[in-house]
Amino acid sequence: MTFTNLTKKNTVLIMIGVMMSILLASLDGTIVTTAMPKIISSLQGFDYYTWPMIAYLLCITISMPLFGKLADMYGFKPVYIFGIIVFFIGSALCGVSQNMMQLIFFRGFQGIGGAILISNSLAIIGVLFAPAERAKYVGIASSAGALASIVGPSLGGFITDNFSWRWVFYVNIPIAIIALIIIILVLPTHKAEERKKVDYFGAVALIVALVPMLLAFTWAGKDYDWNSVQIVDMLIFSAVMLIIFAVIEIKAEDPIIPMTLFKNSIFNFSAIEMFLISAVMMGAAIFIPLFVQEVTGSSASKSGAILTPMMLSLIVGAMVSGVLVSKTNKYKLQAIIGFVIAVIGSALLLNLKVNTSNLQIIIDMIVLGFGIGIVMPIFSVTAQSAFPESQIGVVTSSTQFFKSLGQTIASSILGTIMSTVVTNGLKDLDTTGLPASITSVLKNPNALTGGGDSMKSIAAKLPKEMLPRFMKLIEDIKGILSNSIHSVFVICVVMSILALVVVLFMKEIPLSNTKNSAEQ
Repeated sequence: MTFTNLTKKNTVLIMIGVMMSILLASLDGTIVTTAMPKIISSLQGFDYYTWPMIAYLLCITISMPLFGKLADMYGFKPVYIFGIIVFFIGSALCGVSQNMMQLIFFRGFQGIGGAILISNSLAIIGVLFAPAERAKYVGIASSAGALASIVGPSLGGFITDNFSWRWVFYVNIPIAIIALIIIILVLPTHKAEERKKVDYFGAVALIVALVPMLLAFTWAGKDYDWNSVQIVDMLIFSAVMLIIFAVIEIKAEDPIIPMTLFKNSIFNFSAIEMFLISAVMMGAAIFIPLFVQEVTGSSASKSGAILTPMMLSLIVGAMVSGVLVSKTNKYKLQAIIGFVIAVIGSALLLNLKVNTSNLQIIIDMIVLGFGIGIVMPIFSVTAQSAFPESQIGVVTSSTQFFKSLGQTIASSILGTIMSTVVTNGLKDLDTTGLPASITSVLKNPNALTGGGDSMKSIAAKLPKEMLPRFMKLIEDIKGILSNSIHSVFVICVVMSILALVVVLFMKEIPLSNTKNSAEQ
């Protein structure tokens, strides 16, 4: 499968459409976060606070391999158009949701469209450009995702405060329409020479395997203990279903995730690295704003603004990496350098304390973002270059599957680590002599959030002689939260080091300057 005789103008327009699609799918993963408090207030769904995000991420993770295979079979254009339409309809339905169950369902539907947009956007780049050029354009396209990370939370808060939370979803509609028009008019029809049966049994087996596993990682340590019957049974069931899925894929005429991919060491290394580096990035993106807002006492808007330098350095790193790979036709040295910088950046986060300045946090995050930016585009390119162009769709979607899986598992496991450390720390908090009503508030993890408003209201009612002790306890509580986030960053450092060690053993294959010479 190859695009031929494309003019420079058409190539630019296709890239614009691709970047708008990536922006759509990525923005919807971040813009909703700041709107969720008003959403649950409007729809009366506090108990389901995280489920709209989980539904979106689950459906993205599960759908990527299936639609990557469909793109290889039926061509990128019809699948891509279908993805934009699904995302368009899903956004509109989310906006008109009347209760949390509707919103959760529609978010999952929207996630299917998001999966198509993310996986097939990178696959289209893989066909548009020669292997040595791909890193540069993957880096450029990935900047749309980074832009979504930068503006998403702030934009979501602005829209929610000034209009309605429903417009957080409606804002997707005009962008989707523009992207749809561009893709219909400019993207060439592009089909494989031979069609095979869709591996529906494999798709069902993968869904049945992944849903309980991801739910187990989401619930463990929060709703159920890690060693509870519910969590253990779900993980065992998932393991059995993954084995069944592998058997189905081996026998399938045209599997969703061909087991032959795992015979290629380049693919295996790329999948592992995408999993690890996306987990590290997720750890920083989730817990740095929490640290800034709740430990150092900065405002929510400022905590969002502090993420900006990291994402900007990530964009710069991705572009620098792409240019270097394009010029040298090599990638291993850049990957090693990127991981070394990522290790340094994640290690710097271990120094964060209650009295750490925002400037120091920004510097640390710039270092980490630059390292992540260098390595992130590399492994899509290397995996694509290790296979013929007829498999680019499934290879790309499979590597993105591992990236999404890393984000999902990291979110739940790191959150569990933080909450466990906080809970244990609050249990040991010495509140001797304080009224029981105040003690119960101080030892409630919910008191750690909300910018300390609950603590201020309590302090205003206390006798003056109790204030010094109370304020000392507040500092102790900030220390507990700081320690819990420190534990999260320890895991991020370990994952960064593991990623560095893994890349040292990765074989480097030459990247061709022509479109049709991908390695078998």
